[in-house]
Formats: sequence, C-alpha cells, structure tokens
Amino acid sequence: MPTATEPFTGFRPEAIQFLADLAENNDRAWFTPRKADFERLLKKPLESLCEALDERFRARDLPLMADPARSPFRIYRDVRFSKDKSPYKTNISASFPWSGGDDPGDPHAERTGTDPSGYFHLAPGEVYVGGGMWHPAVAKLAAFRRAVADDPARVRRIIDEPRFVATFGRLSGETLKRTPTGFSPDHPEAELLKLKDVTFGHRLSDDDVMAPDLPDTIADSFEVAVPVMRWLASL
Repeated sequence: MPTATEPFTGFRPEAIQFLADLAENNDRAWFTPRKADFERLLKKPLESLCEALDERFRARDLPLMADPARSPFRIYRDVRFSKDKSPYKTNISASFPWSGGDDPGDPHAERTGTDPSGYFHLAPGEVYVGGGMWHPAVAKLAAFRRAVADDPARVRRIIDEPRFVATFGRLSGETLKRTPTGFSPDHPEAELLKLKDVTFGHRLSDDDVMAPDLPDTIADSFEVAVPVMRWLASL
C-alpha cells in the first residue's frame, strides 16, 4: 500500500474555501494553475485520512478497507452522458469497501460483488459520513426486499438498534413511487420495500473535519454501523 508522506492533521479552512471557489469557477482555466493548491489542501490530506482510517479499522477489527490510492474518488467528473459539462466535482469523497470475509477471524479478507461500503463526503456546508448500498445490483436489492418482506421483525431488530438510530437515524435513499411489483401496497414495511438505495449517514461539522482526530470520529461512526453493514453483506 502506498504510504502518505505526512500524518493526517485535519483539513485546513483554506481547503473548504478552495471547494467553494471551485464551485464558482468550475473550468480548467481556473483549476489548472491552482492544481498544486488542490493537491496540497485536499488530495494529499484525503490520502492521509484514508491511511489513518485503515490503521483504525485494523486496530478495531472493523471489516472495512481504506486505501489512500483506491478509496478517494477523482475530482474529475465523467461528463460523457451529462448535460452539465462542468469538468470538476465540487466535493471530495472516499469509499471504504466492506472486507468481511467468510472467516470471522479474518475481518480484512477481501470481498467482491455488491457488498456495502462506508463513505466520507466533504463539501462546503455538506460534510457527512455514512454508508450502505448505493445503486445496488438488481439481485442484491431483490434480496433486501425479500428479507424485509419475509422477516420484518428481524430486519427491524437490526436497523432499529438504538445506537444505530441515535447515530444515523433511519435507512434512506432514492425510492420508488409505488411498492415494487410482487409486494402488497399495504405491506407494513412498504416504505422500506420502496427503497432503491439502502443508505445511512450523519453530518459532521467543519470543526470535526479540521481536527486531527477526524479518523477516530469516522471510525466511531462505522463501528456503530458494522452490524447493519454485515447484515447487508450477508444478503
């Protein structure tokens, strides 16, 4: 794994201002001469954050992976099929894939497929940590719906666990307008059955992201979320 050159010490206020300025000047003429600032203020600190998170995940036996080379999302937008041709995202973010293998003694055995993941997002006025399954594969979403329909009491015991609700609230995501085909519109868990994404999250403050203990703050959140993510991975 590539090693970050510096330990994570928190994002600087100038980092958030850079993203705000980028939102106002989203073009290559503005960004290109400031690319070094982007790397200094945002890209390298995010890589350092991922490296610190991987250390926390391993120390706590959390079955998630953080890789400074693979976890961060690129700043460049894919504009091939978009009417909005702005070349840059106005946030930085990173994904932390589920790594819980079949062997419970090896929480970092790599998993593949459509398992859940953790997520960190930083934009001016919109900083949050969360996870779940965003745009899951058809088979995975069908398995989620079957679990909800077949044993709603068990599902509720998992997703309504008090610490999870206190931290993240309820499962959320884009929804269908109607209950999916094959499920009664009167099903008591109709709102869960309508979910197209199965996600959760909570906001962080600017003070949180500027603090050197941000890796611990994020790891604390994921520790609460692991039982829900483990259930999603098992579907």
